[in-house]
Amino acid sequence: MNVEALDNTCVVGLQWGDEGKGKIVDLLTEHFDVVVRFAGGANAGHTVQIGGERFALHLLPSGILRPEVTCLIGPGVVVDLEVLLAELDGLRRRNIRIDRNLLISNRAHLVMPYHKKQDRLAEARADAGLRIGTTAKGIGPCYADRMLRFPSFRVCDLYHPETFRRRLAGVVADRNTVFATLYGDTEPFDAEAMASEWLAYGERIAPYVADTTLILHQALEAGRRILFEGAQGSLLDVNHGTFPFVTSSVCLAGGAAAGAGVPPAAIRSYVGVIKAYTTRVGGGPFPTELPDPLAQTIRERGHEYGTTTGRPRRCGWFDAFAVRYAVRLSGITELAVMHLDTLGTLPEVGICTGYRYRGSLLPIFPAEVEVLAEVEPVYEMLPGWSEEVGSVRSYAELPAAARRYVSRLEDLLEAPITLVSVGADREATLHRRPGE
Repeated sequence: MNVEALDNTCVVGLQWGDEGKGKIVDLLTEHFDVVVRFAGGANAGHTVQIGGERFALHLLPSGILRPEVTCLIGPGVVVDLEVLLAELDGLRRRNIRIDRNLLISNRAHLVMPYHKKQDRLAEARADAGLRIGTTAKGIGPCYADRMLRFPSFRVCDLYHPETFRRRLAGVVADRNTVFATLYGDTEPFDAEAMASEWLAYGERIAPYVADTTLILHQALEAGRRILFEGAQGSLLDVNHGTFPFVTSSVCLAGGAAAGAGVPPAAIRSYVGVIKAYTTRVGGGPFPTELPDPLAQTIRERGHEYGTTTGRPRRCGWFDAFAVRYAVRLSGITELAVMHLDTLGTLPEVGICTGYRYRGSLLPIFPAEVEVLAEVEPVYEMLPGWSEEVGSVRSYAELPAAARRYVSRLEDLLEAPITLVSVGADREATLHRRPGE
């Protein structure tokens, strides 16, 4: 990857999340002036490892570990202030400097306690086969309130306390009635106590609150380089993913402009992040899912447990058919392959090149989960490599079989692979020339 040639750049995941976006954003941040999170909420878990020290970030942009870079939480993000403040306190205890290098959009919507309760109650009430596998962070209910408009609160509302208290009292009374009637909930919220708590949170974050849209426009005018950080993965996108087993926001690169507040033409490069295999957390179709013990082998080698929930991830072979669909949706200009080291020592590795449905090959990733539940993956099996590659620091030093695997992914995805990760640390990232 020629980082010097990168203009304003967007980083998105191309699978079902957990691809390793945090590491790539952290790696690229050195070459940018501003990093902005544009979607999602505390359900995201971006992990960065530096010199063996691991940082798990949920709301803060992954560039926060470089204090010279300005990090923005954009208006497209839904913000849980309890999580955000705990995250800030945790980083400060680890001597990470945070002051005016962090700015929070005054237009960002707030995840409230009743959103998280609604998430838990609704998931528990659903039939087992219809459970989404939500992280119970209140993200879906918060985005739903944003669409309904009046029940939703934004960061800027915290600085109009009388109006905030009055509106919150009405919303809480509504939710207490709904939860009691629909779910039999017997622990109503105290609106006044909640208002006092959230207004106090507002005071704590006040030094960071700004009109981030204005700041981004000023950065564009000044020629500063901006990195846009996506959350979740393209196959979880609310419009184009495996609906209804999706998240509640736009995960594609097309959501970056709206979620951050810049014109689409301001973003020039799109980096898609993929794992060398496929994982998924929670419910929903997964055509290439592997059975144990092979899935467990990949899970243990790749430490495939959720950053946010700790849940074990479902593991399967790489799904090139699904990822090619995601590449096209976002107009990806470069790819980063993560976790290549995890596949080491396997005798063979599989790539799904298409789906067969009732005897016919599908032309495109299907919309219906009922179809996805029936499809038969068409596999291409390649020789594995017996070597452990975690210590390799040059792409040319990788085993020939590993390089052939990466080249085959590049051919199938029709986009250049320029970064290959063989470990968690920043240094375990190999630069690759397309076609190498």
